Amino acid sequence: MDVLNEIIKQSPIGSLSKWSKSIVLSLFSSIVLTLFSMLIAMIINADNITFSFGY
Repeated sequence: MDVLNEIIKQSPIGSLSKWSKSIVLSLFSSIVLTLFSMLIAMIINADNITFSFGY
C-alpha cells in the first residue's frame, strides 16, 4: 500500500484533494473493469463472432 500511495503522490493527481483523488481513481477503476468485462464477454461468446475482411 505504501508503494501505491507513493505513486499517487508523484502523479499529477497528487496535489488534488482527497475527494478529487477518489473520484479520479474510481473513474479509472470503472473504465478498467468495464473493459475487462467486455473482454470476458468477447471470450465467452467467441463462437458467435464472425470476422469478414474485405473491401
